[in-house]
Order: sequence, then C-alpha cells, then structure tokens
Amino acid sequence: MSAPSSPRPAASSGQDAFAPLDYGLYALTVMAWSFSWYALSLQPGVVANEVSLVYRFVIAGAIMVAWATVSGRRMAFPLAEHARFAAMGVCIFSTNFLLFYYGSAYLVSGLLSVVFSLASLTNVFLAALVWRDLPSRRTVLAGAIGFAGIGLMFWPKITEGGFDAEVATGLGLCIAGTLCFSAGSLISAQLSKRRAEIPLVSANAWGMVYGASWCAILALVMGKPFGWDPRPDYLWSLLFLAVVSTVIAFAAYLTLVGRIGSGRAGYATVVFPIFALLVSTALEGYQWTLTAFAGLALVIAGNVLVMRGR
Repeated sequence: MSAPSSPRPAASSGQDAFAPLDYGLYALTVMAWSFSWYALSLQPGVVANEVSLVYRFVIAGAIMVAWATVSGRRMAFPLAEHARFAAMGVCIFSTNFLLFYYGSAYLVSGLLSVVFSLASLTNVFLAALVWRDLPSRRTVLAGAIGFAGIGLMFWPKITEGGFDAEVATGLGLCIAGTLCFSAGSLISAQLSKRRAEIPLVSANAWGMVYGASWCAILALVMGKPFGWDPRPDYLWSLLFLAVVSTVIAFAAYLTLVGRIGSGRAGYATVVFPIFALLVSTALEGYQWTLTAFAGLALVIAGNVLVMRGR
C-alpha cells in the first residue's frame, strides 16, 4: 500500500475544485465507514466482544505495522511515547469500539453511527474541560443543536413506550464510547502536532497493537474464551472491519486530507451517518419518522457548525 499523497500547494486554501481522484477517495471513505456499522452489528454473538476486537486489531495492526515499515516510517520510540500510544490505543482502538459492540445489542446500526457522529462536538467540549479552553458561542450552539437532534431521533421510542431499559443502556454505552473516542482524540491531537518526529501511520500502528493487547488482557481477566464463529457473516464482517473500515478507509482519508485539507475531508464524518441509516433501513428494517428526519437534520447541522467554526 502506498503512502498518502503529498499535500497539493493549494490544499490549505480549501478552494480548489475536487479532482476525479478526490471524489473517489471521498466516496471510498464514506462508504467504508457507512457499512462498518452494519458489519459491527454482526460481530457480537458466539465470540466474546473483547476477543473479536483482538482479532480485528491484530489483523489491522499487522497491516499498519507493515505499511509503516515498508514506507520507511520510524517505528522505534522511547518509553514515554509508548505510554502515549498505549493510552490512545486503549481509548480509541479498544474501549471505544468495545462499548459500541455492546451497544449494538440494543440499537440498530444506523443509530450507532448517528451517536458516534457527535464526536466532532464532544471533542471540543472535552478539550475545553481538560485544557480550560472555553468553546465559542457558536460551538455551544452547535452542541445544543446536535444533542437536540439525538433526542428527536429517540423521541418516538420515548413517546411510544419503547424507550425501555435496554434502549437506554444501548444509548448510554454509545455515548460512553463516543466520549472515550474523544479522550483518545486529545492524545492523538497532541501526537499529530509532532508529525515530524512521530509519523501518524506509526502512531496509529502502535495504538492498534496496544488496543489489541488491552482487549486480550480484558478477555483473559474476564475468562472469555478465544473461540471462533463459523458463520460466513462473522468472517466477512471481521475482514471488512479490519481491512476496509480500518486500514483502507484510513489510507483513503489520510490521502484525502493531504489533497484537499482536513476541513473539507472532515465532512465525511457528517455524511456517513446518513448512508449508515440507509443501510440500516435496507438491512435492519429501521423505521423512519418525521421526528427522525428532523433529528438527523439537527445532528448534521450541529456537526457542520462546529467544522465551519474551525
């Protein structure tokens, strides 16, 4: 796999028209992340969630390590950096996904993606809590709009008596997973400021190694057997999550950031929940309502406000 393309000179301006390759990379990123939520919902069952994540990130981590090595990126770092890699791996490449795996037992995959899309908002507010950097009024407004949208999407379940303990548990797990992802993103943001010393591919490769190791420890401590699910659905979803959603989408997204800038590339996180809900509608029978449409519109609006504010 080739390394991400070098940024084009005008990428920072964000005003260049998309080239055909940009459209292809954008579509690949959005589709990979959109279908990943349905693939994730096929994982729980026979194999313990912790063990499934070990399999997923052993595969993805091995590919990322090979990518970093073949492309000549640095892989040797002092122990202090490994502590940061481990913290990022525990937050982003294990605990975050583990909470969503458990949450998928209570919610359709499309709703998982909508909750996770609020990461662009929780990132800002968690950074404000940690670094005492108060968000702007625009960001506060965006957060209120986004979370109001989530409330509207779950409103039919609340009014029709369907918002029971299971649904509440699923929503709580997904919100916790999103916050965990945001915590890891703070560490990743600090590492990304030192790209000259710590290549992004190398940092994420080590993060995946530590994430897989953490899930393996959890599985051993909790007495979860390292079994296997013979269903074809389990195998294809595992490979899709490890190779397509993690490695290929990551490579496409990094390349896109280099070509068009992080601002415009970031809008993929606004678009993919829409397609994820369409996938959920087709494959899981998700029922749309007027309040669900309104809620999704508010979630998207909140994310757009935050990104344009950046």
